[in-house]
Amino acid sequence: MGIRTTIQKTCVVNTTKDQLAHPIPREKLDMDKAYTLCAEVTRQHSKTFYFSTSFLPRDKRRAIRAFYAFCRTTDDIVDTPRGTIIDLHEWRQAARRPLSQQTHPILIAWADTREQYQVPQQFVEELIDGCEMDLSVNRYETFDQLARYCYCVASTVGLISSYIIGMQDTHLGAFEQAMPQAIDLGIALQLTNILRDVGEDLGRGRIYLPQEDLRRFHYTEDDLRNRVLDQRFRALMRFQMDRADALYDRSLPGLSHLAADGRLAVGAAAILYRGILSKIHLHDYDVFQHRAHLTQSEKVQRLPGILMHVRKLKS
Repeated sequence: MGIRTTIQKTCVVNTTKDQLAHPIPREKLDMDKAYTLCAEVTRQHSKTFYFSTSFLPRDKRRAIRAFYAFCRTTDDIVDTPRGTIIDLHEWRQAARRPLSQQTHPILIAWADTREQYQVPQQFVEELIDGCEMDLSVNRYETFDQLARYCYCVASTVGLISSYIIGMQDTHLGAFEQAMPQAIDLGIALQLTNILRDVGEDLGRGRIYLPQEDLRRFHYTEDDLRNRVLDQRFRALMRFQMDRADALYDRSLPGLSHLAADGRLAVGAAAILYRGILSKIHLHDYDVFQHRAHLTQSEKVQRLPGILMHVRKLKS
Protein backbone atom coordinates (compact mmCIF):
# COMPACT_ATOMS: atom_id res chain seq x y z
CA MET A 1 0.00 0.00 0.00
CA GLY A 2 1.61 3.25 -1.09
CA ILE A 3 0.00 5.23 1.71
CA ARG A 4 1.91 3.35 4.40
CA THR A 5 5.32 4.17 2.99
CA THR A 6 4.40 7.84 2.58
CA ILE A 7 3.10 8.06 6.13
CA GLN A 8 6.09 6.29 7.63
CA LYS A 9 8.51 8.75 6.03
CA THR A 10 6.50 11.60 7.52
CA CYS A 11 6.43 10.07 11.00
CA VAL A 12 9.94 9.14 11.78
CA VAL A 13 11.32 12.40 12.95
CA ASN A 14 -17.23 13.79 25.58
CA THR A 15 -16.01 17.41 25.78
CA THR A 16 -17.74 20.40 24.25
CA LYS A 17 -16.84 24.09 24.16
CA ASP A 18 -18.81 24.60 27.38
CA GLN A 19 -16.82 21.92 29.19
CA LEU A 20 -13.55 23.44 28.01
CA ALA A 21 -14.66 26.90 29.10
CA HIS A 22 -15.82 25.72 32.53
CA PRO A 23 -13.43 22.98 33.69
CA ILE A 24 -13.42 21.61 37.20
CA PRO A 25 -11.16 23.82 39.39
CA ARG A 26 -7.75 22.20 39.91
CA GLU A 27 -7.97 22.37 43.70
CA LYS A 28 -11.17 20.28 43.59
CA LEU A 29 -9.75 17.52 41.45
CA ASP A 30 -6.74 15.40 42.30
CA MET A 31 -4.84 13.20 39.87
CA ASP A 32 -6.50 9.96 40.94
CA LYS A 33 -9.95 11.45 40.32
CA ALA A 34 -8.84 12.65 36.89
CA TYR A 35 -7.68 9.16 35.94
CA THR A 36 -10.85 7.62 37.39
CA LEU A 37 -12.94 9.93 35.21
CA CYS A 38 -10.96 8.84 32.15
CA ALA A 39 -11.56 5.20 33.00
CA GLU A 40 -15.29 5.88 33.26
CA VAL A 41 -15.31 7.66 29.89
CA THR A 42 -13.58 4.61 28.41
CA ARG A 43 -16.04 2.19 30.02
CA GLN A 44 -19.04 4.15 28.77
CA HIS A 45 -17.89 4.65 25.20
CA SER A 46 -15.92 1.51 24.30
CA LYS A 47 -16.66 -1.66 26.18
CA THR A 48 -14.24 -3.60 23.97
CA PHE A 49 -11.35 -1.22 24.65
CA TYR A 50 -12.16 -1.11 28.36
CA PHE A 51 -12.27 -4.93 28.49
CA SER A 52 -9.03 -5.31 26.53
CA THR A 53 -7.06 -2.77 28.55
CA SER A 54 -7.95 -4.57 31.76
CA PHE A 55 -5.08 -6.94 30.90
CA LEU A 56 -2.49 -4.17 31.23
CA PRO A 57 -0.52 -3.45 34.42
CA ARG A 58 -2.17 -0.73 36.54
CA ASP A 59 0.00 2.23 35.52
CA LYS A 60 -0.18 1.45 31.80
CA ARG A 61 -3.90 0.74 32.11
CA ARG A 62 -4.55 4.12 33.70
CA ALA A 63 -2.42 5.87 31.09
CA ILE A 64 -3.96 4.17 28.06
CA ARG A 65 -7.47 4.95 29.32
CA ALA A 66 -6.48 8.58 29.86
CA PHE A 67 -5.33 8.59 26.26
CA TYR A 68 -8.62 7.03 25.12
CA ALA A 69 -10.59 9.68 27.02
CA PHE A 70 -8.53 12.38 25.32
CA CYS A 71 -9.23 10.83 21.90
CA ARG A 72 -12.92 10.40 22.68
CA THR A 73 -13.24 13.99 23.85
CA THR A 74 -11.45 15.31 20.77
CA ASP A 75 -13.70 13.27 18.51
CA ASP A 76 -16.83 14.42 20.33
CA ILE A 77 -16.03 18.03 19.48
CA VAL A 78 -16.32 17.36 15.74
CA ASP A 79 -19.27 14.98 16.09
CA THR A 80 -21.35 17.43 18.11
CA PRO A 81 -23.73 19.44 15.89
CA ARG A 82 -22.50 22.66 17.55
CA GLY A 83 -18.84 21.74 17.16
CA THR A 84 -16.73 24.15 15.08
CA ILE A 85 -13.16 24.51 13.92
CA ILE A 86 -12.76 27.21 16.58
CA ASP A 87 -13.79 24.75 19.32
CA LEU A 88 -11.28 22.21 18.02
CA HIS A 89 -8.56 24.87 17.81
CA GLU A 90 -9.17 25.89 21.42
CA TRP A 91 -9.02 22.24 22.49
CA ARG A 92 -5.80 21.72 20.51
CA GLN A 93 -4.20 24.73 22.17
CA ALA A 94 -5.30 23.56 25.63
CA ALA A 95 -3.96 20.05 24.96
CA ARG A 96 -0.52 21.45 24.15
CA ARG A 97 -0.08 22.98 27.60
CA PRO A 98 2.08 21.25 30.22
CA LEU A 99 0.54 19.46 33.17
CA SER A 100 1.29 22.40 35.45
CA GLN A 101 -1.11 24.58 33.42
CA GLN A 102 -4.00 22.12 33.05
CA THR A 103 -7.36 22.45 34.79
CA HIS A 104 -9.64 20.28 32.66
CA PRO A 105 -9.83 16.80 34.29
CA ILE A 106 -9.23 14.82 31.12
CA LEU A 107 -6.36 17.07 30.08
CA ILE A 108 -4.84 16.73 33.56
CA ALA A 109 -4.67 12.95 33.18
CA TRP A 110 -3.62 13.14 29.53
CA ALA A 111 -0.86 15.71 30.14
CA ASP A 112 0.46 13.57 32.98
CA THR A 113 0.48 10.53 30.68
CA ARG A 114 2.01 12.43 27.77
CA GLU A 115 4.84 13.77 29.89
CA GLN A 116 5.46 10.56 31.81
CA TYR A 117 5.72 8.42 28.64
CA GLN A 118 7.37 11.13 26.50
CA VAL A 119 4.77 10.93 23.75
CA PRO A 120 5.90 12.87 20.63
CA GLN A 121 3.65 15.87 20.07
CA GLN A 122 3.79 15.23 16.32
CA PHE A 123 1.49 12.23 16.63
CA VAL A 124 -0.95 14.14 18.84
CA GLU A 125 -1.13 16.94 16.28
CA GLU A 126 -1.77 14.46 13.46
CA LEU A 127 -4.53 12.82 15.48
CA ILE A 128 -6.27 16.20 15.91
CA ASP A 129 -5.66 16.93 12.23
CA GLY A 130 -7.67 13.80 11.44
CA CYS A 131 -10.56 14.96 13.58
CA GLU A 132 -10.38 18.33 11.86
CA MET A 133 -10.90 16.59 8.52
CA ASP A 134 -14.37 15.60 9.69
CA LEU A 135 -15.29 19.27 9.90
CA SER A 136 -14.45 19.96 6.26
CA VAL A 137 -14.26 16.66 4.36
CA ASN A 138 -17.22 14.29 3.97
CA ARG A 139 -16.17 12.33 0.87
CA TYR A 140 -12.98 10.51 -0.19
CA GLU A 141 -12.30 9.89 -3.86
CA THR A 142 -9.72 7.11 -3.46
CA PHE A 143 -8.75 4.56 -0.86
CA ASP A 144 -5.31 6.17 -0.53
CA GLN A 145 -7.05 9.39 0.52
CA LEU A 146 -9.22 7.48 2.99
CA ALA A 147 -6.16 5.65 4.29
CA ARG A 148 -4.51 8.98 5.09
CA TYR A 149 -7.58 9.91 7.15
CA CYS A 150 -7.50 6.51 8.86
CA TYR A 151 -3.83 7.02 9.64
CA CYS A 152 -4.52 10.36 11.31
CA VAL A 153 -7.47 9.25 13.44
CA ALA A 154 -6.41 5.65 14.17
CA SER A 155 -2.82 4.76 13.28
CA THR A 156 -1.60 7.66 15.41
CA VAL A 157 -3.50 6.07 18.29
CA GLY A 158 -1.47 2.89 17.86
CA LEU A 159 1.79 4.79 17.55
CA ILE A 160 1.10 6.81 20.71
CA SER A 161 -0.06 3.67 22.52
CA SER A 162 3.28 2.06 21.66
CA TYR A 163 5.03 4.70 23.75
CA ILE A 164 2.76 3.90 26.70
CA ILE A 165 2.95 0.11 26.38
CA GLY A 166 6.62 0.07 25.49
CA MET A 167 8.75 -1.93 23.07
CA GLN A 168 10.13 -5.43 23.54
CA ASP A 169 13.53 -4.21 22.37
CA THR A 170 15.11 -1.04 23.68
CA HIS A 171 17.47 -0.27 20.82
CA LEU A 172 16.97 3.04 19.03
CA GLY A 173 15.43 1.58 15.87
CA ALA A 174 12.84 -0.63 17.59
CA PHE A 175 9.98 1.84 17.25
CA GLU A 176 10.71 2.53 13.57
CA GLN A 177 10.72 -1.23 12.88
CA ALA A 178 7.30 -1.58 14.47
CA MET A 179 5.75 1.41 12.69
CA PRO A 180 4.60 -0.19 9.40
CA GLN A 181 2.49 -2.82 11.17
CA ALA A 182 1.19 -0.33 13.72
CA ILE A 183 0.07 1.92 10.86
CA ASP A 184 -1.63 -0.98 9.05
CA LEU A 185 -3.43 -2.04 12.22
CA GLY A 186 -4.77 1.46 12.74
CA ILE A 187 -6.10 1.60 9.18
CA ALA A 188 -7.71 -1.84 9.62
CA LEU A 189 -9.42 -0.80 12.85
CA GLN A 190 -10.72 2.46 11.41
CA LEU A 191 -11.93 0.77 8.24
CA THR A 192 -13.81 -1.71 10.44
CA ASN A 193 -15.32 1.21 12.29
CA ILE A 194 -16.35 2.85 9.00
CA LEU A 195 -18.03 -0.32 7.73
CA ARG A 196 -19.93 -0.80 10.99
CA ASP A 197 -21.12 2.82 11.02
CA VAL A 198 -22.15 3.32 7.37
CA GLY A 199 -25.75 4.01 8.36
CA GLU A 200 -24.87 6.20 11.34
CA ASP A 201 -22.42 8.31 9.33
CA LEU A 202 -25.06 8.93 6.68
CA GLY A 203 -27.02 10.80 9.34
CA ARG A 204 -24.05 13.16 9.69
CA GLY A 205 -23.78 13.66 5.94
CA ARG A 206 -20.57 11.64 5.73
CA ILE A 207 -19.79 8.88 3.25
CA TYR A 208 -16.40 7.33 3.96
CA LEU A 209 -16.64 4.53 1.38
CA PRO A 210 -14.30 5.65 -1.44
CA GLN A 211 -16.07 7.14 -4.43
CA GLU A 212 -13.94 5.01 -6.76
CA ASP A 213 -15.28 1.88 -5.07
CA LEU A 214 -18.90 3.02 -5.31
CA ARG A 215 -18.36 3.36 -9.05
CA ARG A 216 -16.57 0.00 -9.20
CA PHE A 217 -19.71 -1.73 -7.94
CA HIS A 218 -22.17 0.58 -9.73
CA TYR A 219 -23.64 1.65 -6.39
CA THR A 220 -24.62 5.31 -6.08
CA GLU A 221 -24.86 7.76 -3.21
CA ASP A 222 -28.62 7.84 -3.78
CA ASP A 223 -28.66 4.06 -3.29
CA LEU A 224 -26.75 4.56 -0.06
CA ARG A 225 -29.08 7.28 1.20
CA ASN A 226 -32.06 5.06 0.32
CA ARG A 227 -30.35 2.22 2.18
CA VAL A 228 -30.55 -0.14 -0.77
CA LEU A 229 -29.33 -3.54 0.40
CA ASP A 230 -28.72 -5.60 -2.75
CA GLN A 231 -25.98 -7.67 -4.34
CA ARG A 232 -24.11 -4.54 -5.44
CA PHE A 233 -23.92 -3.31 -1.85
CA ARG A 234 -22.97 -6.74 -0.51
CA ALA A 235 -20.16 -6.96 -3.08
CA LEU A 236 -18.99 -3.46 -2.13
CA MET A 237 -18.95 -4.38 1.56
CA ARG A 238 -17.17 -7.70 0.95
CA PHE A 239 -14.50 -5.83 -1.03
CA GLN A 240 -13.88 -3.45 1.87
CA MET A 241 -13.94 -6.26 4.43
CA ASP A 242 -11.38 -8.24 2.42
CA ARG A 243 -9.23 -5.12 2.39
CA ALA A 244 -9.53 -4.81 6.17
CA ASP A 245 -8.78 -8.52 6.68
CA ALA A 246 -5.60 -8.22 4.61
CA LEU A 247 -4.49 -5.30 6.80
CA TYR A 248 -5.19 -7.30 9.97
CA ASP A 249 -3.25 -10.29 8.61
CA ARG A 250 -0.30 -8.07 7.80
CA SER A 251 -0.31 -6.14 11.06
CA LEU A 252 -1.05 -8.62 13.85
CA PRO A 253 2.42 -10.26 13.81
CA GLY A 254 3.68 -6.80 14.78
CA LEU A 255 2.37 -7.39 18.31
CA SER A 256 5.68 -9.13 18.91
CA HIS A 257 7.41 -5.73 18.90
CA LEU A 258 5.49 -4.67 22.02
CA ALA A 259 6.55 -5.23 25.61
CA ALA A 260 5.34 -8.62 26.78
CA ASP A 261 2.97 -7.20 29.39
CA GLY A 262 1.06 -5.25 26.74
CA ARG A 263 0.61 -7.82 23.99
CA LEU A 264 -2.53 -9.49 25.31
CA ALA A 265 -4.31 -6.16 25.74
CA VAL A 266 -3.49 -4.94 22.24
CA GLY A 267 -4.10 -8.38 20.72
CA ALA A 268 -7.48 -8.63 22.41
CA ALA A 269 -8.49 -5.13 21.28
CA ALA A 270 -7.48 -5.82 17.67
CA ILE A 271 -8.85 -9.35 17.35
CA LEU A 272 -12.12 -8.57 19.12
CA TYR A 273 -12.63 -5.50 16.96
CA ARG A 274 -11.90 -7.61 13.89
CA GLY A 275 -14.80 -9.78 15.05
CA ILE A 276 -17.13 -6.93 14.06
CA LEU A 277 -16.46 -7.91 10.44
CA SER A 278 -17.83 -11.39 11.01
CA LYS A 279 -20.89 -9.88 12.67
CA ILE A 280 -21.49 -7.67 9.63
CA HIS A 281 -21.39 -10.81 7.49
CA LEU A 282 -23.73 -12.59 9.91
CA HIS A 283 -26.21 -9.71 9.52
CA ASP A 284 -26.05 -10.16 5.73
CA TYR A 285 -24.22 -6.82 5.41
CA ASP A 286 -27.21 -4.88 6.76
CA VAL A 287 -25.32 -2.07 8.47
CA PHE A 288 -28.38 0.15 8.11
CA GLN A 289 -30.56 -1.74 10.59
CA HIS A 290 -27.91 -3.51 12.69
CA ARG A 291 -24.90 -2.06 14.50
CA ALA A 292 -22.48 -4.97 14.56
CA HIS A 293 -20.80 -5.71 17.90
CA LEU A 294 -19.63 -8.58 20.07
CA THR A 295 -21.46 -9.33 23.29
CA GLN A 296 -19.53 -9.64 26.54
CA SER A 297 -19.96 -13.43 26.50
CA GLU A 298 -18.64 -13.58 22.93
CA LYS A 299 -15.58 -11.60 23.97
CA VAL A 300 -14.90 -13.95 26.88
CA GLN A 301 -15.38 -17.00 24.63
CA ARG A 302 -12.74 -15.68 22.23
CA LEU A 303 -10.13 -15.02 24.92
CA PRO A 304 -8.47 -18.49 24.92
CA GLY A 305 -7.87 -18.22 21.18
CA ILE A 306 -6.50 -14.70 21.56
CA LEU A 307 -4.20 -15.81 24.37
CA MET A 308 -2.94 -18.69 22.24
CA HIS A 309 -2.31 -16.33 19.34
CA VAL A 310 -0.33 -13.93 21.53
CA ARG A 311 1.74 -16.73 23.08
CA LYS A 312 2.78 -17.95 19.63
CA LEU A 313 4.28 -14.59 18.73
CA LYS A 314 8.03 -14.56 18.25
CA SER A 315 9.82 -12.27 20.68
